[in-house]
Amino acid sequence: MTERKPQGMTFETWVEQQIRRAADEGAFEDLSLSGKPLPRRDRDKTSYEWALEWARREEADVAAMLPTGLALRKEREELPGRVAAQTSEDAVRALVEAHNDRVDQYYRRPVDGVWVPVGMADVEEVVAGWRRSRPSVPPPVPPSAQPPGPPAAPPSRRRGWWRRRAG
Repeated sequence: MTERKPQGMTFETWVEQQIRRAADEGAFEDLSLSGKPLPRRDRDKTSYEWALEWARREEADVAAMLPTGLALRKEREELPGRVAAQTSEDAVRALVEAHNDRVDQYYRRPVDGVWVPVGMADVEEVVAGWRRSRPSVPPPVPPSAQPPGPPAAPPSRRRGWWRRRAG
């Protein structure tokens, strides 16, 4: 714990004295960057660029840092891939309608920063595209229209053990 600055001593003198004492005690030995220059920091970077660099370095999700409008645009671009993974028409409709609801909320709220126009997806068009991308499945054949097959085997005439004893 550091001691308090003595009265009558300048701040710079007091700090220098503490640094000298720590160096004498070996507090600065075996530091990872000892004797090497500090890494350069670009002063021209904006806070946004710094945040992107930090997110890449820390392997964080950069999309989470996007403004709402850009995040919705990115989501709209990824919508066809997400739709293709759905297994039912109802799931496709729900996915597209949820996206459109988020876009609608974006249009209704005031936006901090730059406003980015985002288009809504046409639900019927996306569903029709999803249907076209699916392999066609033949409709089920009703039992009356099925071709006659081999006759069914007659039921077994085996008697239960209790009937064998009685007869």
